[in-house]
Amino acid sequence: MKKIHSLLTLLLVSFTLTAQSSDELKISEDWLNKIEELAPKKTSVPFETMHKILVFSKATGFDHWTIPHNNEMLKIIANKSKAFEIHIGYDIENFKAENLNKYRAVILNNSNPSGPDRDLFADLLRQNSTLNDEKIIALAKKYEDNLLNYVAKGGGLMILHGAITVQNNSQEFSKMTGGSFDYHPKQQEIHVQEVDKTHPLVKAFNGNGLTHFDEPYFFKNAYFDYNFRPLLFMEVAKLEGLREPVDEKIIYLSWIKKHGKGRVFYTSPSHNAQSLEQPELLQFLLDGMQYVVGDLQCDDTPIKKK
Repeated sequence: MKKIHSLLTLLLVSFTLTAQSSDELKISEDWLNKIEELAPKKTSVPFETMHKILVFSKATGFDHWTIPHNNEMLKIIANKSKAFEIHIGYDIENFKAENLNKYRAVILNNSNPSGPDRDLFADLLRQNSTLNDEKIIALAKKYEDNLLNYVAKGGGLMILHGAITVQNNSQEFSKMTGGSFDYHPKQQEIHVQEVDKTHPLVKAFNGNGLTHFDEPYFFKNAYFDYNFRPLLFMEVAKLEGLREPVDEKIIYLSWIKKHGKGRVFYTSPSHNAQSLEQPELLQFLLDGMQYVVGDLQCDDTPIKKK
């Protein structure tokens, strides 16, 4: 019986990996029901308050097709765990200080800006105002400062995949988030591994990591200060299509860090909604949400420069 069970498990894992691709899939009732079934039934640690979270999901540059899938997934795991109240936002007015203060945390959901400026706030102002460029630049900096101050004063910030680019040319923003986006080779199968298998925030992976089809992200700016506690990594030698030789043997793909009194959680996985069909990743994201709101206490001391 044990042999049969092991064989069935192996076949299921093999089918899941084979089924993953970069092909866009529709949000159907079947897909929503699948995520509902796979989502965690409860949080990893107890909570006293149902926290309000803003999920900002407007992109002005590359429009990840998985943005609406992430919105639905976050609502499902919030409702099922009863730990969070999710509010989806698209308007730049959400980044006024008085509006940010309505929420315990902000999730940036693949909110990519356009290039080469890579300034989401300036993009949004250009799309939705008649201000001249000088005033747009000044007001965009104000919105950036609002978010920086919000986190520094105790707000939580969770960054999903491409949203690491929100203010990609801002060194101050890079220091808060833990790094800026550099580039990625072609999408390919990646085995994401735990840095420390005993860390509470990677408990969901049971020491096995995560194998999925994704964009292998590389980073720049504040990333090389290593002013964060890394959670997940990939091995560079196993990747195809690198732009240039890389000195590092591993690249961190997820981390946590403090910014003032606030907490930041970044995860590169995933570019594709198919990855969300792995319950381990859903649990990992729920645990990340609990971390940024302050419910899940864990070691977030930075490893710093080596």
